[in-house]
Amino acid sequence: MKKIEGGICSVEGVKAAGACEDNYGVTVIHYPGSSAAAVFTRNKVQAAPIIITRESVKDGKLSAIVANSGNANCFTGKEGIQHAQTMAFQVAEELDIPPADVAVASTGIIGRQLPLPIISKLINHSLQRLSNSPEASKNAAEAIMTTDTYPKEFAVETTLDNGKTIRIGGITKGSGMIAPNMGTMLSFLVTDIEASPSELEESLKKSVEKTFNMVVVDGDQSTNDIVILLSRPGHGNIDEKFQEALDYLCSELAKMMARDGEGATKYMEVEVKGAKTLNEARIAAKSIVKSPLVKTALFGADPNWGRIVAAVGYSGAIMNEDTISVRLEEGERFVDIVNNGEIMAFEGTEELELAESIMEREEIKITVDLAIGDYKATAYGCDLSYEYVSINSEYST
Repeated sequence: MKKIEGGICSVEGVKAAGACEDNYGVTVIHYPGSSAAAVFTRNKVQAAPIIITRESVKDGKLSAIVANSGNANCFTGKEGIQHAQTMAFQVAEELDIPPADVAVASTGIIGRQLPLPIISKLINHSLQRLSNSPEASKNAAEAIMTTDTYPKEFAVETTLDNGKTIRIGGITKGSGMIAPNMGTMLSFLVTDIEASPSELEESLKKSVEKTFNMVVVDGDQSTNDIVILLSRPGHGNIDEKFQEALDYLCSELAKMMARDGEGATKYMEVEVKGAKTLNEARIAAKSIVKSPLVKTALFGADPNWGRIVAAVGYSGAIMNEDTISVRLEEGERFVDIVNNGEIMAFEGTEELELAESIMEREEIKITVDLAIGDYKATAYGCDLSYEYVSINSEYST
C-alpha cells in the first residue's frame, strides 16, 4: 500500500469540481453507475439532505453527489426538503441520470433556509467544470469547507490478494461540531474496486467505527454528518488488503480533522491499551479526547495526569487506579507520568520537567495502559482554545 496524489480524482472515471461565492460553496462528484454505501449522523435532528440521501442510497446505487457549504439546510421543514430535492434534480438533469441516483449533502449554519438561487448558480458552475484531475479534487475539497483552514484530501493504492491493483481516494470537511458518531463532517470516498453495495456497507462501517467515530473536537454531535463510499459494480473482491487501505485512508482524513479543529493550537492522539474489551478501549480513549479539562490542560501545556485518569474513570470502562499507567510522547521523547498507579512526575522531578516540555509541542500522544486486558483503541482530538470560543460565539452573527 502506498500514498498517491490526486484525491478522489486519483480514481479513473471519477469527475469532480467545486465552485465558491462569498460564504457558500458547491461540490459535484460524478461516478456513473456506482455501487454505493453510506453512514449517517445519529442525531435525532437530521438535515433535509440526510433525509433525501437515506432514500437515494437504499438501492445501493448512486451516480453523483452534490454538496454545499455555508448552509446546513437543517431544521428547515418542508421547504428544506424541497430545496434538497431541487439540488438533486438540477444535477440529474445536466448529467442525464435519475434524480434518485444523486446524493445530497450540506454543511453550515442550522435553522436558516438555503439560499437556493446562489446554490443553484454554484451547482451550474461546478457541473460545467467537471474533470478528472488533481486540481478538480482540490477544488471539490475546498468548496465544502466552512471553518476549515485547509482542504482535506487523501488517496492510496494497494494490491489485492487476487493481484489486482486498486485505488481509493477521498475528500473530507470538518473542524467544529465534531464528536463521536461523527461530527459536522462530510466525507466522500471513491474506489475502483468492483464491489456490491452490501460489501461496501460492511467495509465502510468497520472503517468508520475505528476512524471517523474516534474524532472529538468539541463533543457536539452534528445534524448533517455523512460518509459516502462509491465503487464500480461487482462483487467478491473486498479482502483484508482493501480493508487495510480503507482504514488507513479514513484514519488520515480523521487526523486531518482533529488537527484542524476550530481554534486548535495542538493535536492529540490518545491510545488506550490493556482494556478488557474493544468497546471499553474505545470509550475510554474518546472520554479523554472529549474532556474539556484535558483539552484545556493541553492548551495550557499542563501535564495534568489527574484529569486524564478521571476521564477514564467516568468513561464506563473497567479500570483499576492501582494498575493504570499514563505516558506522554512527542516524536522520540516520552515520559511516564503515572506508572502502575504511582505518580512519577512530582514537583522538582525530571519526569515533570520533561512532561511539561512535551506538552508544549504541537502534537502530543497520550498512552494509557489499563493493564487488565488485551484490547486497544486510538482516538483523535485537539485542545480547546480562546479562538474556539471566539469562532463559535460569533458563528451566526
